[in-house]
Amino acid sequence: MSGHSKWATIKHKKGIADAKRGQKFTKLIKEITVAAKSGADPEGNARLRTAILKAKAENMPKDNIDRAIKKGSGELGNATFYELTYEGYAPGGVAIIIDTLTDNKNRTAADVRSTLTKLGGSLGATGCVSYMFQTKGVITYDAEKYTEDQIFEAALENGAEDVSAEDGVIEVTTSAADFAQVLEAMQAAGFEQDSADITRVADQMVTLDNEKANKVMNIVNRLEELDDVQQVSTNLELPDDFQEAE
Repeated sequence: MSGHSKWATIKHKKGIADAKRGQKFTKLIKEITVAAKSGADPEGNARLRTAILKAKAENMPKDNIDRAIKKGSGELGNATFYELTYEGYAPGGVAIIIDTLTDNKNRTAADVRSTLTKLGGSLGATGCVSYMFQTKGVITYDAEKYTEDQIFEAALENGAEDVSAEDGVIEVTTSAADFAQVLEAMQAAGFEQDSADITRVADQMVTLDNEKANKVMNIVNRLEELDDVQQVSTNLELPDDFQEAE
């Protein structure tokens, strides 16, 4: 999990600019809208409950959440989104998975392919790298606010799988099914998270030199800027002396 932790640290240090936060909200609204199609009550719809928790973890206003639920459940007209996943390789043989939600399959396929190939990556066949990843809940905390022991005790008591700390970030890992339960329990215990998401975590990481690692991160950042992309996952382990290119 150390590679994932270091990635989270860099994102944590960069912070979320207003434009980035707005983009994040757009992606979360899509997620809530799609989840609400299976029912507008989060108590009876685990996927919706999880999506709402993730939105609240990003401090999304309640009105935005309610509107997305109504849109998904048909109260505000019908919204059709397709869930598409692309797999491939970034420079250095790094595995990459791109999860999307889109109302235009052709646009999304073209955008993902051109972004990946222009920056030195390539798309692969379905299943070419997904077997290398597990879907996990990942919740992070600021190590300046809490000790690892504090988080460790509370998290494991409430059903988390693992806790690790690196570079000022304490990371709690859960199964995808237990994510909502663990996050709610940690919040109830008074722990304020920095981020909370369900993500793909690689079984084995690949370490590259600084130059190639930056090329991979550039691909990830550019893909994440696409409106239809919900999440980008890789098995990149950033080197200890990693320095992000300006």
